[in-house]
Amino acid sequence: MSAKLDDPRDSSLETPEILPYTWSRENAADALNSTGMFLSGLIVVTRNRYLAWGSIVFAVSALINSHPRRAKEAGFQGWSTVFLCLSALFASYFPLFVITNPVTKK
Repeated sequence: MSAKLDDPRDSSLETPEILPYTWSRENAADALNSTGMFLSGLIVVTRNRYLAWGSIVFAVSALINSHPRRAKEAGFQGWSTVFLCLSALFASYFPLFVITNPVTKK
C-alpha cells in the first residue's frame, strides 16, 4: 500500500484551481474570416447575389476586428477575405452585364 502522502485520493493534498491573470480567448476575427470565406464559396456555387452582401459585411467586420497583437501566426489575413468576398460579388453580378445574342426562331 502506498504512503499517505502519495495517495491521490487524499483531500488534504487538493489545491484550488487558479486561473491565469491574462485569460486568452479565441480570436473572433478568425471565425468571421472563416464565415466570409465559406459564404464566398457558397455564392460562387449558387450564384446567390444576396448572400454576397452579407459575406462582405462579415469580411469587413473581420478586417476591423483583426489586431496584430491578437492575431495568431497562422491566422487568416483580413484583406484576403475582403478580396475573396468582392470577387464573389463580382462573379454573382457578372452574368447580368454580359451581352449575349439571343437565339430567335424564324
